[in-house]
Amino acid sequence: MRSYCLLVCCLLSLGATAQNRKKKDYLVSVTTDYGPMTLVLYDQTPKHKANFIKLVDQHFYDGLLFHRIIESFMVQGGDPESRTAVAGASLGNGDVGYTIPAEFVPSLFHKKGVLAAARDNNPAKASSGCQFYIVQGRVWDDAGLQKQIERIKSNQGHVPTPEQQQVYKTLGGTPHLDGNYTVFGQVIDGLSVVDSIAKQPRDERNRPKTDIHMRMDGNWVRKKKISKKYGYSYQQ
Repeated sequence: MRSYCLLVCCLLSLGATAQNRKKKDYLVSVTTDYGPMTLVLYDQTPKHKANFIKLVDQHFYDGLLFHRIIESFMVQGGDPESRTAVAGASLGNGDVGYTIPAEFVPSLFHKKGVLAAARDNNPAKASSGCQFYIVQGRVWDDAGLQKQIERIKSNQGHVPTPEQQQVYKTLGGTPHLDGNYTVFGQVIDGLSVVDSIAKQPRDERNRPKTDIHMRMDGNWVRKKKISKKYGYSYQQ
């Protein structure tokens, strides 16, 4: 009887822990040479979310560089070779020895501030296990956006919905990447840091002429607190 009671208590405890975890989300704090950013990771892309959490918890990104920046497009980092790279060296080929299957979700698109996975030209469009980019993009007018939509169609990507097109015409982003690269999170605080990083001088390979370092820390925080502090709305 005593063993049975212990088993029941353990099961109840596990159930309570799981329920409590559902009420929380993993907040990523990114420290850069141009200020801090706060990121959330989307539940709709569970493989990418789990992998990013693992790497942040391992402090994999600490000391790495934003090694590729293009103003009005994006800032990219996560190459492990950037930790010890000499000035002017070509970067972008480092990895962790595995890829992540693409997780394309039509409701997740390349608006300004989203976190997305870099990749090579593999036919399955599988993501790099560690390299990522944050979208800066630009605001599009009707004519420019229509050209982007034609480019999306030719690349067999995801054509943005009318609501998403409106976001591209107000907040901005990089629509031609939709349906070809996995979007798995977004900046919910410190978006101006992306603008600051993107405008820095760069060389012919788009590497910043002055190194831009990063550090990442993660914590589980109650969703209600995240929504209240950052104004972030969770999809039901």
